[in-house]
Amino acid sequence: MAAPQAAERWPDRPVRIVVPYAAGGTTDFSARLIAQKLSEQTHGSFIVENKAGGSGTIGTLQVVRSEPNGATLLASDTSYAMLPALFAKLPWDHEHDLIPVTTLVQTPVVLVVPSSSPFKTLAELRSYAHDHPGKLNFGSGGAGSSTHLQGALFGKDAGIDITHVPYKGAGEAMMGLVAGQVDVLVTAAPTALPQVSGGRARALAVTGAQRLPALSGVPTFAEAGLPEYAVVNWFGLAAPKGTPPAVIDTIAKDVKRALDDPDLKKRLAEQGAEPGGLSPAAFAARIAKETAAWSDIALSAGITPH
Repeated sequence: MAAPQAAERWPDRPVRIVVPYAAGGTTDFSARLIAQKLSEQTHGSFIVENKAGGSGTIGTLQVVRSEPNGATLLASDTSYAMLPALFAKLPWDHEHDLIPVTTLVQTPVVLVVPSSSPFKTLAELRSYAHDHPGKLNFGSGGAGSSTHLQGALFGKDAGIDITHVPYKGAGEAMMGLVAGQVDVLVTAAPTALPQVSGGRARALAVTGAQRLPALSGVPTFAEAGLPEYAVVNWFGLAAPKGTPPAVIDTIAKDVKRALDDPDLKKRLAEQGAEPGGLSPAAFAARIAKETAAWSDIALSAGITPH
């Protein structure tokens, strides 16, 4: 009965949510949003800590090595399912050392260029890149990040040769784009929207079957002539192996209750995002399926583990 009693008291101490990237990206945004809501809801203390580096592996390893008591959580994203496709050996067991808890947010991705870019449409960008192989580059949140493989997959699906430029997080990659250091960024909608609405970046296409209400003037990739590009990003929480199942279930239920809050739903919708809330089992199944899929995508894009 000890574990269920502990679960009922969660959080019985300050909870640290580790974001394995620099501040400013959608992982950071979703972690801070849920931390604030959980704090209000449970009257507990939730601290978001950015631990960037190693394509997310430094912060992730910190969580893997933490006490499995519900006091340290990882804010993961789609990148976690991509890591085995990019690293021949990870410093933890990818399948067993972390327990998926629940998803926080799901978002389409947006292809953006600097506001000073000569490209006004996806077709113009593809035409130039086709005629000038290797001339254009794309930013990412680091080697092995979701923005890395999403950019590589875009190049493959578009049939163009485009050079990868890694940063320490999607937020930093966006700042690089705004500063004109990179030509293209394929990133989650909440990372792109503030820069697009502020006139510092231009959106050329968005994934999904329908246009985003917040970017109603931006075509879907299908409308822009690239229907095969259909990436969707997820962001979620994971806990160290050994965390009691009752604690995992309590966290998942508390997060689901927070995500059902109308004000939070409205705020997510304004950022082009949807609330998550998958059960631990469903989230684990999704990660397993996407890990296999991204490994196939990486191979087909010519990316090999290193």
